[in-house]
Amino acid sequence: MAEIETTSVEGADLPDDGRELALHAARTADDKKGEDILILDVGDVLAIAGWFVVVSASNSRLVESVADDIEAAAKADLGRSPVRTEGHREKQWILIDYGDVIVHVFHQEMREFYEIERLYGDVPRLKWN
Repeated sequence: MAEIETTSVEGADLPDDGRELALHAARTADDKKGEDILILDVGDVLAIAGWFVVVSASNSRLVESVADDIEAAAKADLGRSPVRTEGHREKQWILIDYGDVIVHVFHQEMREFYEIERLYGDVPRLKWN
């Protein structure tokens, strides 16, 4: 698995807002006790998003708290609001879709069951910490 530190687009001088949001979400999740945090560069294999942020939490209350804090921090610090969210009622797998970035906050057991990072095992991972 490749590990990258930066993503560049040839000829682009503008900042990568998706990359910035993915890094911000990962750091916010880490501050709020999220675990096993990964940033996957899925842009070359998916048309729906450029980045996945995958986070685990040990219980459903923490799943909800981490997801809520990521949403609040993205809005306050970056002015970004999700296009849609799913899973808040169940608190087992909350998906926060920003269009260019999709954040997955999993209860640890759900993450082990779905193995999302195995599905994207061949994409680069962004070093965030």
